[in-house]
Amino acid sequence: MAAGTTYGHGAPEVAAGGPGELITADGQVQWADLLLGPGTVYWVAAEGLTGWEELPGLESSDANRPAGHGGWPGTQWAQPRTVTAQLWLAPDPDGGSEAVLAALRALRSATAVRDEEEWLAVRLHGETLAVRARVTQRVVPTDRQFLASRLAKVTVQWKAMDPRRYESDARRAAVGLPRAEPGLSWPLTWPLTWGTPGASGDVTVENAGSAATPVLIAFTGPCVTPRLANHRDGTWLEYGIELTRGDVLEVDTAEGTVLFNGTASRRHLATVGSVPEELFTLAPGPSRLSFRAASGWAEEASATVTWRSAEW
Repeated sequence: MAAGTTYGHGAPEVAAGGPGELITADGQVQWADLLLGPGTVYWVAAEGLTGWEELPGLESSDANRPAGHGGWPGTQWAQPRTVTAQLWLAPDPDGGSEAVLAALRALRSATAVRDEEEWLAVRLHGETLAVRARVTQRVVPTDRQFLASRLAKVTVQWKAMDPRRYESDARRAAVGLPRAEPGLSWPLTWPLTWGTPGASGDVTVENAGSAATPVLIAFTGPCVTPRLANHRDGTWLEYGIELTRGDVLEVDTAEGTVLFNGTASRRHLATVGSVPEELFTLAPGPSRLSFRAASGWAEEASATVTWRSAEW
């Protein structure tokens, strides 16, 4: 994807350690640390996956006209995404019962009941997308076929509370506070030296997907009342806090959290006009962001934005 342009802090970079790291071929699925699909003992059946490329269910605030035909269109919100996979449990026939039991135990462990979500990643035609999900169903028929041939048609179902599918690679861009150009030095000498170019305090990032995506913002001091504005939709986040050298205020707009140095919540310090964190997203396409502060040291203060392009 085109990751955008930064000014004063170098080019955007790709963050390491994304979902789907075990995937090497089209048609493979990675759930947590378990790889499914071609090249594994868990073959994807002819039915494949359902709920992956489909739109999730939609909630709407549409209202019918009380005196007239039709109605008024309202806001649409996507419901959680349910993904179902049909798999063949097909261990090495030369491995005997040990191979069957090993494959079955690995599947049990990966699909155990857990409260926390993990990454479910799917690669199709060279594109890897992922959702955070939990297992909601696992069916392994213990029928005559399974006992005789060691083959079983398995059904695994996941539920993703956030229905958006995210690109595997996270993008990161940093921007500092605006700095003026120093201009000419007197007395003038030839050739003229204008000094080091200034910085705009702006950064352009791009969401290459089809769905608005949340961001992770890290404000680093020293600065007072840090602010990040999105010129695309006119929203901004601003906090009435003083950050000294080494302090970090981390804003997670997906979770709606604001943490000072990784521990203490500072969400209550949002200033008037600052939008709820969950509403600060990157729309599909490019967005220009501006980092400002009431005061600060432009040489050190910065805002680092991390995001993944998102698809419906």
